[in-house]
Amino acid sequence: MSDLEQLFLECKEVKEQADCLFTKDEVLYAIKELAEKISVELADSNPIVLGVMNGALIPMGLLLTELDFALQVDYIHATRYRDKTTGGRLKWLAPPKIAIKDRIVLLVDDIHDEGITLDIIKTFCQDEGAEKVYSAVLVNKKHDRKNNTCADFIGLEIPDRYVFGFGMDYKGMLRNAAGIYAVKGL
Repeated sequence: MSDLEQLFLECKEVKEQADCLFTKDEVLYAIKELAEKISVELADSNPIVLGVMNGALIPMGLLLTELDFALQVDYIHATRYRDKTTGGRLKWLAPPKIAIKDRIVLLVDDIHDEGITLDIIKTFCQDEGAEKVYSAVLVNKKHDRKNNTCADFIGLEIPDRYVFGFGMDYKGMLRNAAGIYAVKGL
């Protein structure tokens, strides 16, 4: 059996044994509420919305349809996990294409865990001359290992467990799970 076939079988087992923390409907409702909070703060600022790939792909796509004001969309690709379950050094894969100097920037990511990735990307945006940088995350993981940063806008709070679904992955897979699931034992 190939490594890929083994990974598929592992992911199937992980999904079957996982605990559902939030259903699809609960996540969609949280995204709608998140959009309302963002709209109150940013509706008149013509922001650049930067998705942190790959995790932001699904939550950002859903969030954008709820934001009823002028904005520009771009992405930034930086990763610490590289299809693993633990983070390492940040690897930059793609900077934003739109100039962010003197602009309001909203970073959108799937999860705020320790805050390392978000903090580095926020600093990058500030160094590039952004007027102000906000951050929005679908989920905030509750634990005491944070690096003293927090997201400006949070959709859902989750316990300190390894999660997947709605953009979050398990070893590069299961981002498309329609709900937020916690892996048994992680």
